[in-house]
Amino acid sequence: MRPIQVIGGGLAGCEAAWQIARAGVPVVLSEMRPLRGTEAHRTGRLAELVCSNSFRSDDATASAVGLLHAEMRRLGSLIMAAADRHKLPAGGALAVDREGFSATVQEALEAEPRITIRREEIRALPPASEGPAIIATGPLTSGALAEAIRAATGEEALAFFDAIAPIVHRDSIDFDKAWFQSRYDKTGPGGSGADYINCPLDRETYEAFIDALLAGETTEFREWERDTPYFEGCLPIEVMAARGRETLRFGPMKPVGLVDPRTGRRPHAVVQLRQDNALGTLFNMVGFQTKLRHGEQVRIFRMIPGLEQARFARLGGLHRNTFLNSPRLLDAGLRLRDRPHLRFAGQITGVEGYVESAAMGLLAGLFAAAEARGTSLAPPPPETAHGALLHHVTGGAMADGFQPMNVNFGLFPPLSGKVSKRERKSLLAKRALAALEHWIATEARNLPASGTAATIRGDA
Repeated sequence: MRPIQVIGGGLAGCEAAWQIARAGVPVVLSEMRPLRGTEAHRTGRLAELVCSNSFRSDDATASAVGLLHAEMRRLGSLIMAAADRHKLPAGGALAVDREGFSATVQEALEAEPRITIRREEIRALPPASEGPAIIATGPLTSGALAEAIRAATGEEALAFFDAIAPIVHRDSIDFDKAWFQSRYDKTGPGGSGADYINCPLDRETYEAFIDALLAGETTEFREWERDTPYFEGCLPIEVMAARGRETLRFGPMKPVGLVDPRTGRRPHAVVQLRQDNALGTLFNMVGFQTKLRHGEQVRIFRMIPGLEQARFARLGGLHRNTFLNSPRLLDAGLRLRDRPHLRFAGQITGVEGYVESAAMGLLAGLFAAAEARGTSLAPPPPETAHGALLHHVTGGAMADGFQPMNVNFGLFPPLSGKVSKRERKSLLAKRALAALEHWIATEARNLPASGTAATIRGDA
């Protein structure tokens, strides 16, 4: 059987290689470190944790990422097995000893006879004649490979400072103050003429908002990011505000073409939110990309009328990144539509976070292994954390303005019937785990030792 090539030895690539090997399929894992380093990595070890050592909440009943942890454990994740083995005290979060974690992942892969690890830089996309491959090179994809991806897709794989706008849960917006309307009631493709949520600001509120923006504490660039220029078409909102107090009112907060139904007049300024997923549960703040610290974002953006109680599915950020416009480019099996022998996994698909990255690697590995064995694996249902995240990056998100996303309950199909806010998360989690069990049972012949825990060296 021809080996599957996995390019990239981060969390996604390591998880993909592990899943392929568990399915009885040989795999070649290529990692350029330590032959060629990156600006962020410090070692040549596989699965190095570059930033935080936290996998965030481990609560499977109240947290979408905790639910993703539980699903990954059920599916035999190497990354979760290593994290559990090296966990540190962190309250309800799963924090790990980063050295022990990466060492355990590397040892497990080195000990697996179906996995061949090659220390080499892959500078071009493998042709179909070389067989199937998974690209899991992360947000710091090397320049040569990023350029090859760009040439192959016709899409811009972003490698400048990517400014990300916050995303708000629709059900946390106060519609006694906000309303739906498009500018001049224009109807765009698939629209109704009332496609944006509008939050109005009078002069006094606007001036206080500008003052807060200009005084807000921002994050510092990493040393290796400082020479990367802003993308002028996607400037942070506080940078725009610093160019003049009226800049935002004549930019993303311009009120033209809008009428506040409460007053019958045009507001002094308006914050617009645009639907961000097909379910209509998430809306992004148009033009509100920012470098403000997360606590500052919550404080300042809740000054906006209608957003006083806003819950954020994602806060804004600004960092160097490389990712695909996955909703436009990838199919439900994470294959590049125009080159189906290539799959993508991890952060390059447009997910954020260690766990989300590894989960995409897990799915890419399962899909590739099933295909290599002459079968096909159905995607996990969208009611599961894996399925919700997969659906979002391969079609549930809007392709125009697609930005990286953490897993959150706003990506899940809504529950039927009336459900209290207190019960909502636990009911979504319960439904997800039941749906995962049904999927495992239905796809048993297409999964490697379905649902068994990962066994790594030193485990009991």
